[in-house]
Amino acid sequence: MAGISRPRYREIEAGSSAARTTTLINIARALGLELMLIPQAMVPAVDALLRPHDDLDDLPAFMAHPNEGENV
Repeated sequence: MAGISRPRYREIEAGSSAARTTTLINIARALGLELMLIPQAMVPAVDALLRPHDDLDDLPAFMAHPNEGENV
Protein backbone atom coordinates (compact mmCIF):
# COMPACT_ATOMS: atom_id res chain seq x y z
CA MET A 1 0.00 0.00 0.00
CA ALA A 2 2.93 2.36 0.64
CA GLY A 3 4.62 1.41 -2.63
CA ILE A 4 7.72 -0.17 -1.07
CA SER A 5 8.83 -3.76 -0.64
CA ARG A 6 8.38 -5.64 2.63
CA PRO A 7 12.16 -5.99 3.15
CA ARG A 8 12.59 -2.23 2.66
CA TYR A 9 9.75 -1.53 5.11
CA ARG A 10 11.38 -3.84 7.69
CA GLU A 11 14.71 -2.02 7.28
CA ILE A 12 13.05 1.35 7.84
CA GLU A 13 11.03 0.05 10.80
CA ALA A 14 14.14 -1.49 12.39
CA GLY A 15 16.09 1.73 11.92
CA SER A 16 18.79 0.01 9.89
CA SER A 17 17.99 2.08 6.81
CA ALA A 18 17.04 5.72 6.30
CA ALA A 19 13.98 6.70 4.29
CA ARG A 20 13.17 9.71 2.17
CA THR A 21 10.46 12.03 3.41
CA THR A 22 8.15 10.97 0.59
CA THR A 23 8.57 7.32 1.62
CA LEU A 24 7.66 8.16 5.23
CA ILE A 25 4.63 10.11 4.04
CA ASN A 26 3.50 7.13 1.92
CA ILE A 27 3.94 4.73 4.86
CA ALA A 28 2.01 7.04 7.17
CA ARG A 29 -0.86 7.39 4.69
CA ALA A 30 -0.97 3.60 4.19
CA LEU A 31 -1.43 3.34 7.96
CA GLY A 32 -4.20 5.94 7.92
CA LEU A 33 -1.99 8.66 9.38
CA GLU A 34 -0.82 12.04 8.16
CA LEU A 35 2.80 13.11 8.54
CA MET A 36 3.40 16.83 8.99
CA LEU A 37 6.66 18.72 9.20
CA ILE A 38 6.57 21.78 11.41
CA PRO A 39 9.28 24.28 12.35
CA GLN A 40 11.05 23.36 15.61
CA ALA A 41 10.04 26.70 17.11
CA MET A 42 6.39 25.63 16.81
CA VAL A 43 6.81 22.26 18.58
CA PRO A 44 5.86 23.59 22.06
CA ALA A 45 2.68 25.16 20.67
CA VAL A 46 1.68 21.96 18.85
CA ASP A 47 2.46 19.87 21.96
CA ALA A 48 0.26 22.18 24.01
CA LEU A 49 -2.60 21.80 21.54
CA LEU A 50 -2.31 18.01 21.58
CA ARG A 51 -2.07 17.75 25.38
CA PRO A 52 -5.29 16.67 27.13
CA HIS A 53 -7.02 19.66 28.66
CA ASP A 54 -8.89 19.77 31.94
CA ASP A 55 -10.79 22.48 33.78
CA LEU A 56 -7.69 23.41 35.79
CA ASP A 57 -5.60 24.11 32.71
CA ASP A 58 -6.18 27.73 31.79
CA LEU A 59 -2.71 28.43 30.42
CA PRO A 60 -2.42 29.62 26.82
CA ALA A 61 -1.16 27.09 24.29
CA PHE A 62 1.25 29.64 22.84
CA MET A 63 2.62 32.91 24.15
CA ALA A 64 4.19 35.55 21.90
CA HIS A 65 6.44 36.69 24.79
CA PRO A 66 6.92 33.63 27.06
CA ASN A 67 8.90 35.49 29.76
CA GLU A 68 6.45 38.37 30.01
CA GLY A 69 5.06 38.75 33.51
CA GLU A 70 7.65 36.49 35.17
CA ASN A 71 9.76 37.70 38.07
CA VAL A 72 13.34 37.16 36.98
